[in-house]
Amino acid sequence: QVQLVESGGGSVHPGGSLRLSCAVSGSIFGSYVIGWYRQAPGKQREPVAMISDGGGINVADSVKDRFTISRDNAKNTVYLQMNSLKSEDTAVYYCTLIELEGQSWGQGTQVTVSS
Repeated sequence: QVQLVESGGGSVHPGGSLRLSCAVSGSIFGSYVIGWYRQAPGKQREPVAMISDGGGINVADSVKDRFTISRDNAKNTVYLQMNSLKSEDTAVYYCTLIELEGQSWGQGTQVTVSS
């Protein structure tokens, strides 16, 4: 059973930056994709950025020039660097892992962008 624990959320002003971390524990068998979704109040959960075990990356168009996903295999951690934050980035950000066994989710971390 894989466990995902997010950290790094908080409140920032527009234009600010945050870095989210997702610590992964447990065993992963076979190919996988890991990354970030977000859910704003009253909206559906949406993908933000994902990275595969082979290093392929997909980033949502709405954040492509501002957010960067990366991973540190030695630390079993995936990061989301968020720059030039906007009010519309306010949401709960969830780490997720998709593998043959299914999809796992972290508990989420709140990001609030407000002046």
